[in-house]
Amino acid sequence: MENFALIFAALFIGYILNKREVFSKDAPLILNQFILYISLPAMALLQIPKLTLTYEVIIPVFIAWVVMSVSALLIFQISKFLSFSREETGALMLVGVLGNTSFLGIPIISAYFGEKALGYVLMYDQLGSFIALSTYGTFISVYYSSHKKIDKKAILLKIIKFPPFLSLLVALFFIGTTFHPLVTSVLSSLASTIVPLALVSVGLQLRFKLPPHEIKPFSVALFVTLIVAPLIAYGISLLFSWQNSASQISIMEASMGPMITAGAVATMSGLAPKLSSSIIGYGTLLSFFTTWVVYRLIV
Repeated sequence: MENFALIFAALFIGYILNKREVFSKDAPLILNQFILYISLPAMALLQIPKLTLTYEVIIPVFIAWVVMSVSALLIFQISKFLSFSREETGALMLVGVLGNTSFLGIPIISAYFGEKALGYVLMYDQLGSFIALSTYGTFISVYYSSHKKIDKKAILLKIIKFPPFLSLLVALFFIGTTFHPLVTSVLSSLASTIVPLALVSVGLQLRFKLPPHEIKPFSVALFVTLIVAPLIAYGISLLFSWQNSASQISIMEASMGPMITAGAVATMSGLAPKLSSSIIGYGTLLSFFTTWVVYRLIV
């Protein structure tokens, strides 16, 4: 109960601070940079070594990519069938496919499953959602906003140099290792900043205004990301008879609301900015209910 109180309090604080313009417009960017460069690497180094090196470690990565691939194909076909504009299709291919598996995933899953689940969360997020954002997300933003040639080398360098991804790779070499208590204490303190900072950052970026003519693409995006995605993850788990913590965490991750960073990419690329912001805003709030439903069904 205390975890959920913190989640809603931090979101509300961020939203009110934004409405009253207490912080500068760059505040979410600054908070996100702190999380990406300090908090997430610390959490990776703290949680990943606690995992047992078995096939279960790969389950979140496999499910993440299947969920995103099927979601992208489904949204593409629906957008084509309903004759959505190029900008609307591009926006949906980003915010309807990529889930908020870190900034929302970490606090929500830790509230339901505790810190023991965070290793699987990081595998799903860093080897799934983040790489997809850096590769697929870049391709979609460029393809639907212009006809520029995609720089594959730049994308690869972006992934390799990304601090959370680097720390994840380093942490994998320490699986089964117990750090000195002093190191663990420092990493714990830094990692603990993720939840409040991430949620305040999400609250600062919530938008709810939706033009009437964009209700259809708005509904499609939320239907796919909040309902279809977790069903795909659940179906994969049934298909392979996976009934373990790794599969449960993966299904929960698949049910998260739209990724805020994907919305930012859509906005910066001119892909239906108001639609993207509305999908992020409503999707974030609705995901608290849908994740609760998913949790009740799988546990």
